[in-house]
Amino acid sequence: MQNQHFIGLGVAGNFAGHLEQAGEAADFLQVKTAEAIQPKAIFPFYVPSKTLSETYRFLATYPLSADTITFPDDADNLQIEPEVALICDIEYSDKKVIALTPTHFAAYNDCSIRRPNARKICEKKNWGENSKGLSNTFIALDRFNQGGNLDNYNIACFHKRNGELNEYGVDSQTVGYSYFHQKLLDWIVDRMNNQPDEGPMNHIAELLQQADYPTKAVISIGATRYTDFGEHNFLQKGDTSIVAVYPREQYSHQQIVEMAQNEQFAENISALVQQVK
Repeated sequence: MQNQHFIGLGVAGNFAGHLEQAGEAADFLQVKTAEAIQPKAIFPFYVPSKTLSETYRFLATYPLSADTITFPDDADNLQIEPEVALICDIEYSDKKVIALTPTHFAAYNDCSIRRPNARKICEKKNWGENSKGLSNTFIALDRFNQGGNLDNYNIACFHKRNGELNEYGVDSQTVGYSYFHQKLLDWIVDRMNNQPDEGPMNHIAELLQQADYPTKAVISIGATRYTDFGEHNFLQKGDTSIVAVYPREQYSHQQIVEMAQNEQFAENISALVQQVK
């Protein structure tokens, strides 16, 4: 997806246990939530603006790739974060977001650097071109509420090194997200309008203004839990990262494993295969 005019946002803490595994739970100790399962915050990973402050100018670099992860110069603890991304239309009234309408979904890699001392979540997320992943295969949503087609999909994630394939993320149903459907959208809209610039969070409303109120968004809705292998193994140059969002009623997990081994997926699977360079 080479649309430079959308804003890129991610949801932190929308799958039970992921923040703890990723060493990020401590970042959110001061963030108050209305209920225990509520996600912690949204964060920007791409802001199409030429007027960002120097502190956040890195967010203006387009980071998405469908086939490559460029290894950062200053980190060696890079992890795949397997997610679903929603492609959304944004509606405003009086410069406030009043509605998000998801139209498509796709496999997403919220590739992240473990930086325990990072001031903001976004500082772990965009280190330049090819630092994130979005599949070229977008699947149209029939509706984003209970019983919609996305409910029937799973998220699988694999890591390949020297031809050896390992499962990196726990194969998870999309309905396992803590917040999903309209409840998730309502919460994101509220955060887009009202999230403060506190702790690990950014003031999203200000970034929307600086981007001249974009009408499209790519929103990654949260990473699944890692396998033991995924929790303790980090990416290196030469590795392959694979995220597959697949209809579980049509394919068994073993079939997905075989497709991942061959790096060839059926057309109705949103697959993201990235080489680390």
